[in-house]
Amino acid sequence: MMVEQLDELYREVILDHFRSPRNVGELPGADISAEGNNPLCGDQITFWLALDDGKIRDARFVGKGCAISQAAGSMFTEQLKGKTLADVSALIAAMKALMQGQPPDPGVDLGDLESLVGVRKFPVRVKCAALSWNVVEQGLTDYTKQS
Repeated sequence: MMVEQLDELYREVILDHFRSPRNVGELPGADISAEGNNPLCGDQITFWLALDDGKIRDARFVGKGCAISQAAGSMFTEQLKGKTLADVSALIAAMKALMQGQPPDPGVDLGDLESLVGVRKFPVRVKCAALSWNVVEQGLTDYTKQS
């Protein structure tokens, strides 16, 4: 019974972020921008990150696609704000581990992203959720190479 209630709660969190996404829109003057897509599902997403003193001051995204990909983008932008690039790398690693069936890393605050844990029951949907952090990871890699 408890698992069903958790699944329902998680579904509500995902639907809330899909219906009312946070941090949507381009971010002029962003230090990092990256885009990607998931051809299987038709998901597309672009992220912009503005840095200030080594931390993410603002994070925004624009995308189209399934509820999971768009909700993940919304949740991810919320978790990025105020983080250092090292924190972001740890967050990405924690989400990858979570999608591979490992328990949540107690040292990383996932916020609403934890609601995506149920997605791993549907392997084809993991790519929808993972698009956000894969795109941001690519953006961080490109940014680090330029610096």
